[in-house]
Amino acid sequence: MAYRTLAKNKERFLGPTAPRKRHFYSKDAQSNLGNTSIGHHFGFHPLTDQLVNSQLRDYELEVKGRFDKIVPFLKNLSASQHENDFVALAQEKAKSVLGFELPKHVLEKAWVRPLDMRALFAWCVFEVHKHTSNQFFNSDPLQGSEGSRNAKTFQNFLHECGFHLLDITPCADGRLAHSIAYALRIPFSSVRRRSHAGALFDVENTVNRWVKTEHKRYREGSPNGANEPTRYLKVVLYHFSSISPSHQGCAAHGSNDELAASAGLQRLRDFRQTVENSFCCGASVDLLLIGLDTDTDAIRVHVPDAESNVDLHKWVSVLDIYQATRNSSVDAAMSNIDEAIQIASPGRTDPGMVKFISRLIANNISQIDYVQELHNGPYPDAGHAERFIGVGIGFKEVHLRNLTYFSHLDTVEEGAPDLDVGVKIFKGLNISQDLPIPVVIRFDYSGRVPGARERAIDDCKRVDNAITSRYRELVESGLLHTCLTIRDRDKKNPAEVVGSSLHPAIQEEH
Repeated sequence: MAYRTLAKNKERFLGPTAPRKRHFYSKDAQSNLGNTSIGHHFGFHPLTDQLVNSQLRDYELEVKGRFDKIVPFLKNLSASQHENDFVALAQEKAKSVLGFELPKHVLEKAWVRPLDMRALFAWCVFEVHKHTSNQFFNSDPLQGSEGSRNAKTFQNFLHECGFHLLDITPCADGRLAHSIAYALRIPFSSVRRRSHAGALFDVENTVNRWVKTEHKRYREGSPNGANEPTRYLKVVLYHFSSISPSHQGCAAHGSNDELAASAGLQRLRDFRQTVENSFCCGASVDLLLIGLDTDTDAIRVHVPDAESNVDLHKWVSVLDIYQATRNSSVDAAMSNIDEAIQIASPGRTDPGMVKFISRLIANNISQIDYVQELHNGPYPDAGHAERFIGVGIGFKEVHLRNLTYFSHLDTVEEGAPDLDVGVKIFKGLNISQDLPIPVVIRFDYSGRVPGARERAIDDCKRVDNAITSRYRELVESGLLHTCLTIRDRDKKNPAEVVGSSLHPAIQEEH
């Protein structure tokens, strides 16, 4: 098939793209890839969108690069803490390397006692997070904000598939924080995302969100009218490791892939059953179970039939499709995808669901090439490498792998299991190196509701106090620091910092 025809077909399936360039790995890179399940790779897959891959790569390297500068900078700073004019020198270096100043009240004590590197480390993490939040909401680097072309296009596509809302619960593991914008390539504003340890979402809360969605359809006709026969699509995204299945799988399920999948499916069934029992309309809810390999970002889709029945022992492996269609045309690859979906289903599958899954698979093929090109094989950080813990409700701006461990909660008491897992992870990542655990507390609020901002601040303080009480020993030894943030969800403004454990009295900058 001529290249012009290929490009035309690809645009028809996946939207406009840049001209496709051929890429070849070196012999060394090929050798590295030969040790993975993917095998040798001699060029991009025909469905891979290289322009989007390039944009995503630039953003990931830029943001993570800011965090990765912190430790080398502090090591250099530590060696100069007894120099004359240390405070001025430190501030000059910080602005030059990191782009912000350090807390003056910490620097000024360096002449009488060792520099508090734990406090400086946490301060730097919080400042970089603030910079990242500002950039995300001010410039929309992922081009997925509400009202953007990508979001409008996807919402239309979702409606064509027969769905009016997409609600995805990934595991809180930081290796899935990028699952929406990267692994699945969905505009972030088009998804209702709530992360939970083991992807075990709260059924009652999800039902409440379903009620609000349906109420809005009846009262406002948004995102579409209640008379339209569309459904609410609830997705669980669990994870597994192809390289180290017994050790790098989901910690909440003891690295047991089957348990992670079955537990996720049971939550989905409980949600649908609850809607049906309470409102006699379970048919208005569709379910989808997806697994993600945290080593390659390849997904496997447990295809449901028209009644949302799923066979846990059958799935579509995108990695297998990738291998089988690597040298195919776009048309042949898409045909292969549709056939694989039909084969994996336990019965007749709704055409809209087939169309939706087909898009996810095609998108995920781009991500497989993304990971291989960036790392010459699977991810080098097979385990956890998160930079901070995010606690509360929000974090719309976090869409990068191993950047944040999420603990979605209203209260520490109810979210203790998730939060304890995060603290345990960071004991290995940070405390083992005598570095503190940075915790960013976030509560989004609606600026249209009187008093909502003040209540969000109170929520931050309440959770901060509960964290201090639960992990008092870590806090008192300077091994856990918090930064309190709020954000008006009705606006595109960045998060607002309203408090921190790093202030000298009531604190200075954060």
